Amino acid sequence: MTRAHRFSLRWRVAVVLGVGSLLLTSVLALVVWNLASGYMLRQREQSAVRQAEVNVRLVDESLRTGSEGLDELLKGLTAGPDTTILLFRPGQVLTGGRQVDPAVLPRELLDLGRAGVPAGQRLIVGDMPVYAVTLPITNADGVYVEVAPMLQLDRTFRFLSAVLVAATVASGLLGVALGSWAGRRALRPLTQLTNAASRIAGGDLKARLPAQTDPDLTPLAATFNSTADALEQRVLRDARFAGDVSHELRSPLTTMVNASEVLRRRRAEIPGTAGRAVDLLTSEVDRFARMVVDLLEISRADQEDDPTLEAIDLGSLVVNVLAARQGPPVPLELASPAPHVLGDRRRLDRVVSNLVDNAERHAGGAVRVAVLRRGGLAVLEVDDTGPGVAPDARTRIFERFDRGTRAGSRGADTGSGLGLALVAQHVQRHGGTVHVVERPGGGARFVVEIPEAER
Repeated sequence: MTRAHRFSLRWRVAVVLGVGSLLLTSVLALVVWNLASGYMLRQREQSAVRQAEVNVRLVDESLRTGSEGLDELLKGLTAGPDTTILLFRPGQVLTGGRQVDPAVLPRELLDLGRAGVPAGQRLIVGDMPVYAVTLPITNADGVYVEVAPMLQLDRTFRFLSAVLVAATVASGLLGVALGSWAGRRALRPLTQLTNAASRIAGGDLKARLPAQTDPDLTPLAATFNSTADALEQRVLRDARFAGDVSHELRSPLTTMVNASEVLRRRRAEIPGTAGRAVDLLTSEVDRFARMVVDLLEISRADQEDDPTLEAIDLGSLVVNVLAARQGPPVPLELASPAPHVLGDRRRLDRVVSNLVDNAERHAGGAVRVAVLRRGGLAVLEVDDTGPGVAPDARTRIFERFDRGTRAGSRGADTGSGLGLALVAQHVQRHGGTVHVVERPGGGARFVVEIPEAER
């Protein structure tokens, strides 16, 4: 079961701030809408009622005096082209202004007028919002109805609602933007801490946090930098110790190597158990010599600063390294054009040599070396047909003095475990990575990836 994806802390802060801003603005928008719409609606209804009360008195007076021209009076009382006046009398309906079918008016509204009860109701008549006012006529058995248009008020409501909705959405988006900006600024020291820690983990022991002016962040920066200083000093002390020990071993080692060469040349003269002991002694001396050389290389790499880098044709470098080696030729695959990297030629030479040596010592030799270009990376691949590397050991084999399940074995040259550690260290110095995967068809494939240099 896969774990649900979670947003980063910065985006969680932005979303929380955006949602909070959206909710707050929504509440304020609802309050403004209710207050404004209620006030304007009451004002329009009261205006319609007052106008209808004035008009009904005029109609009532006209009916009381029995004057003619009631139709003209009703037309003259309309306040605009969209206003309608209806006068319901027994067996007669008089209309003035905009023509409206009397059947669209609610019967309950007319019954209230006939019962002498003033009433009003909002309606939709002919796709137009209106407010119908019903008033009784005192001097005749009839009902006065005035239908006042609310189209302008409806347009005002639509505009107000659009403004409030747009303001609410804009407030939410602004909250997200402000939250993202605030989260990015608040987490900037954490980002710097992560970058510095990553650089240290990648071998850059001089990575430090910049000085902080914030009193809350000053202790963090000071503690991290002091820890990094202590770690750098410890690594340098260990490197100096390894270098000093290696230098002290070089003199007796030279004597041992020369003596073993003499014994190797006289091997045919030493039969039996003594001969086998000579073979074991010379092989162990060779392994010891390689270990001392690797220790010197590691201690030198730990202590020295990064050298001046140069643009290197990785294809030509691999060709030269393989040409200088003894033994059967190794199939070589080169990309065209070959990738260029910005690096230290000596260290890259050692990377190629150690990978090919590792294949020879533990897997019967390299069967393919390839220099490729892949996604802006210069890729070096070294294949062998050996037993491969178990998945749980594919990271551990690049650690110093690791020999995996071969630890303690003396039946073959297991090496010191420093060769691949040097490969990983040199590749990290070039900003790259090294890993091992299963080779198609069996065996192991060591893959080095280094950023390609711009040409």
